[in-house]
Amino acid sequence: MPLVKSDYSPPLIFRNGHISTVYSGLIRRVNGLEQVRERVELEDGDFIDLDWSYTTSATSKLLILLHGLEGNGQRPYITGSAKVFIANGYDVCAVNFRGCSGETNRLYRSYHSGATEDLAELITHITKQQKYREIYIKGFSLGGNMALKYIGELNELPQEVKAVIAVSVPCSLHSSLIELLKPKNYLYAKRFKNHLIAKLKAKQKLYPKLITDEDISKVKTLKDFDDIYTSKAHGFRDAMEYYKKCSSLQFLPNIGIPTLIINAKNDSFLGPACYPHTESEKHAKIFLETPKYGGHVGFHINNNFYYNEKRALKFIDEVL
Repeated sequence: MPLVKSDYSPPLIFRNGHISTVYSGLIRRVNGLEQVRERVELEDGDFIDLDWSYTTSATSKLLILLHGLEGNGQRPYITGSAKVFIANGYDVCAVNFRGCSGETNRLYRSYHSGATEDLAELITHITKQQKYREIYIKGFSLGGNMALKYIGELNELPQEVKAVIAVSVPCSLHSSLIELLKPKNYLYAKRFKNHLIAKLKAKQKLYPKLITDEDISKVKTLKDFDDIYTSKAHGFRDAMEYYKKCSSLQFLPNIGIPTLIINAKNDSFLGPACYPHTESEKHAKIFLETPKYGGHVGFHINNNFYYNEKRALKFIDEVL
């Protein structure tokens, strides 16, 4: 499918990618959303918390929201999307990945960009309720990569899963890492690293023999964290094998349902390989939209609505 021409044109100040990214991540507020928490006990003995929001009348349509690195179900990009879809007749399920709901998860492992086994188990849990005939997935950043990998690696998806929207997606994890380690992203990378180290210290209390003070002291960059913890905890040889096996880029050719990828050209987190022009041009189901502006998970219009929120709803209406 050829590239989708974007009509996103934000207010002048939000044409700066860094302002768009920082404002949307740290300043934006979304009020008035009610969420009901459900704890799902996983087959491996761990748990994942889901935050549910419901439309005012009975519906058979559900939107599943997947957050980014060190996010949760209360981030404005999640709650903003939830409010837009609820107003248009959808129930919404915001997933908190393992260890992201305010409580350390039980196992040594946690979450990562390619943990599609967790997403698959959650969707099975939801479909067993037999309430929803249409399920849509919208993922942001890490969650967008997970969503694309999920629909591209399975030979047969649950019939209820109809479409995916992925926003600010690091389709190539290594390409994204290279960008994040550049000086322009120093403050972002430091913030991510500090959050991850705090999580690692909490996990150390449960697994002191597997996570030592020496291990934690070696984490100087995000790649160090993936070498020392992510890869070790999730069955990969090292960070590079993790990036290679979990990048969604390689799974795009196998996607069989309508998929919209929105990656801003001024997203400082995304490297060249994160813009799958060739893959989308050859694929009838993949729609790639690369607005000039938007930063990373930005796309500001006003605090009540963001471009990606309305665009996701419009996409579903267009393709189904």
